[in-house]
Amino acid sequence: MPTIHWFRRDLRLADNPALLAAVDQARSADDEVVPLFVVDPALWRSVGTPRSAYLTRSLRALDESLGGRLVVRHGRASDVVPTVAREVEAPAVHVTAATEPYGRRRDDAVERALGVPLVRTGSPYAVAPGRLTTQGGTPFQVFTPFRGAWLDHGWSAPARRPQRIPWADVRSDGVPDEPATDVRLPTAGERAAHARWSEYLHDGLAEYATLRNRPDLDGTSMLSIPLKYGELHPRTLLADLADAPVDVATFRSELAWREFHADVLWHHPGATQRSLRTVVPEDSWDTGDAAFEAWAAGRTGYPFVDAGMRQLHALGWMHNRVRMVVASFLVKDLHVRWQRGAAHFLDWLVDGDISQNQLNWQWVAGTGRDAAPYFRVFNPVTQGERFDPDGDYVRQWVPELRGIPGRAVHQPWRLGLEAPEDYPAPIVDHAVERKVALDDFHRGRG
Repeated sequence: MPTIHWFRRDLRLADNPALLAAVDQARSADDEVVPLFVVDPALWRSVGTPRSAYLTRSLRALDESLGGRLVVRHGRASDVVPTVAREVEAPAVHVTAATEPYGRRRDDAVERALGVPLVRTGSPYAVAPGRLTTQGGTPFQVFTPFRGAWLDHGWSAPARRPQRIPWADVRSDGVPDEPATDVRLPTAGERAAHARWSEYLHDGLAEYATLRNRPDLDGTSMLSIPLKYGELHPRTLLADLADAPVDVATFRSELAWREFHADVLWHHPGATQRSLRTVVPEDSWDTGDAAFEAWAAGRTGYPFVDAGMRQLHALGWMHNRVRMVVASFLVKDLHVRWQRGAAHFLDWLVDGDISQNQLNWQWVAGTGRDAAPYFRVFNPVTQGERFDPDGDYVRQWVPELRGIPGRAVHQPWRLGLEAPEDYPAPIVDHAVERKVALDDFHRGRG
């Protein structure tokens, strides 16, 4: 009667409390553990190609670490998990608790169909969403007091890695074929994630606070990808940060933002598609496609914006400072609903995580909890000049502009006859559209 550990957003062996619980239960009965992953065809088809390609690679890496014993079954989880449990006569199914709306609904359906306990242990976060409240017992609305409560609450030490796990030998449908993609994906898997973190911890962390806003420099950890798939747990990072000999407050604060957004979505599951507050009249949003398509293709005529969109399509990743600028441009210069931009990001981002993606878009759009005020409109030129001062980031991703030296690359339309012919003129006047956005905001306030 082997115990089942159902892998989802925890594709690792180290610091995995749910896996540890499954192993401990199996050993207490002198039995084995079935490492299960469920491929839901409907869900798989809805995931952007870069994410499904990376997930395939991560599953292969996990299978290798399990000695080829990963059990992959295809079908709806509410059908597959009870079927496997009956096949092996499992006394329980162990999982890391889901926190996002779809995962919570899925687990409730599986639990109803199971004839044995679905044991939830831990979560993908250092502090589980929904656990922290204000002194009045209400959810936090603002990040700074949430961060204070999060720091005061603290988190558990990383869970030990189980040794000599007795994996069961159960039939598998196999990891799905990797979809073809031109996106240059990073190396997937737990081992690669730990290597990236170790390198950054020793060679990059000290300069994080200084360099994190510079897309022209390699100043970020890019750990949003392994965190999304659970190849690393944030608790592991936080434990290492506690021993770091440099100032880690800024990096730790970014982890807190990730947990704040997960907490907001826990309390407001509708935030995946609905604005948490209305900031402009509904008729302010543009429903046309031409401007959106120019934005998506990186052909807006604003180099910093276009560089970001082209980086997205090349790497399945975009620097966070640039994410804010391109999102602001879509919402406040082109007046397109944030939901369209969020959906495009989820189609392309390898680290596309529903709570982080949707709530960060709502932050930029001014519609979320503790969001940037709607009257904060990022200027795509001055943002580029400030955070890409020599124009290296733009020239890397916009080849039409590689012949323009220095910061002049951020305003190629000012070069007159020397402007490159194969790069578009700005599709809108930022100053004009900023005024439109502010007028819409004041109109919405009545």
